[in-house]
Amino acid sequence: MLSFRPITRESLPLLKPYFAVQNLHMGDYSVAFQFMWHKHLTPDYALYGDCLLLHELYAGKNYFYYPVSLSGSEESEAEAIARIERYCRDEDIRLHFTNVPRRAVTGLVLRYGDVSVTDVRRWRDYLYTADTFRLYPGGKCAGQRNHVHKFQKLYPNWQFRPYTEADEPAVRAFLKEYEVVQRGKNFLADEELDEVYAILPQIGALGLTAGILEAEGKLVGFTAGERCGDMAVVHIEKALRTYEGVYPMLAQQGALLFCTEGVRYLNRMDDAGDLGLRKSKLQYVPCELVDKYNVIPHRVIDGVTRLPTLETPRLTLAPVQSGDPRYFRLASDVERNRYWGYDWRTAHPAEPNAEYFTDLAREDFSHRREMPLGIYAEGELIGEVVLHRFGYQAEAEIGVRLLPEAEGKGYAREAVEAYGGYAMGLGVERLEAKCFRENVRSRRMLLSAGMRPCGEDETYFYFYKTAEM
Repeated sequence: MLSFRPITRESLPLLKPYFAVQNLHMGDYSVAFQFMWHKHLTPDYALYGDCLLLHELYAGKNYFYYPVSLSGSEESEAEAIARIERYCRDEDIRLHFTNVPRRAVTGLVLRYGDVSVTDVRRWRDYLYTADTFRLYPGGKCAGQRNHVHKFQKLYPNWQFRPYTEADEPAVRAFLKEYEVVQRGKNFLADEELDEVYAILPQIGALGLTAGILEAEGKLVGFTAGERCGDMAVVHIEKALRTYEGVYPMLAQQGALLFCTEGVRYLNRMDDAGDLGLRKSKLQYVPCELVDKYNVIPHRVIDGVTRLPTLETPRLTLAPVQSGDPRYFRLASDVERNRYWGYDWRTAHPAEPNAEYFTDLAREDFSHRREMPLGIYAEGELIGEVVLHRFGYQAEAEIGVRLLPEAEGKGYAREAVEAYGGYAMGLGVERLEAKCFRENVRSRRMLLSAGMRPCGEDETYFYFYKTAEM
């Protein structure tokens, strides 16, 4: 099973080799991005095979980055995706891929069939050829060239040089001056500025390249970037606007510093929907707006709007009525429910009332975690059958529990056969089940219901059934 760990300053050097070879042209896959936005996105990482897996929690939702293979192997990426699916299923997490490159979208659509795909404009990265900023060539960049020439004319003693640790106090003082004008205009910009302060002592350790621009002996600009594959990502670019032409000058000098041999592109990140920033970035004539697709696979349960009512020769399977005392007895029997694999007291220590468990079942369905149905014989509830653990390859697991007086009469088998058949009709292609090793009766029931053994461990026997069986 995957084990995700928080991204910390100490773990970033471990991740850097994956970012160094990434060819996705996205700034999110970089050491500095993960460092600077860790409070906002709470990122985690896991390693599987030769792939780096990134996960973030944003606005209460889980997002998984498209895997980055150290060797560039699409086969390794596919194996990592399968492992992410399993992790989401085991942890009851909705699978939502983010930062999916264009080349991978078709594969994910073919893998899942039923998906939602979005590509939000404000999060697309602006990608430029390195020469665009190094040279400001052609008529489209004439304005930038003019600004550079004006800066050089106004401040003939200008200087741009690489940043060193000894420059940190001066850069902090510069940022304080910059902050007086810029602080409070934009929440994300304020948060970014806080992280610029935090990253200064880490620039060398994180392998970033940085430079400072001076005019008449005063520090007027600071920039920092990172090499990722054949591109350099500009993470920081701050300047004092009172110095005419300072930003085009800083951008050009930064490009000359960052774009060493093998660097063909410059990534200047997204515009976050800021129309002024968008206009500015477009003026520099990007060669590409890098698509960052979000792909959300849909499970079979996601298309179910209401629980069904099913009839068998002896049973009715239907949603349980609120406050049913027999359901309360079924759900609150701790000793018998150890075979259900759940002890309600561990998560809900308060003394429950008659409505507690039925409300919980309705909530589980409303959040599309499971599909619970009561099992009724001659109008009385005798148990429950549940479809749950819906997966992203059209899998689902089935479970059943009965009141003691209903056992030994074939009701469990009848319920499993009926609900399993319904699941196959919905689109479930692999129905799964498990039972505790010591639960001999349950094992016999599953076999008699047409489930086939497919493995075991120290705790469970496992079973499955497909539509073709």
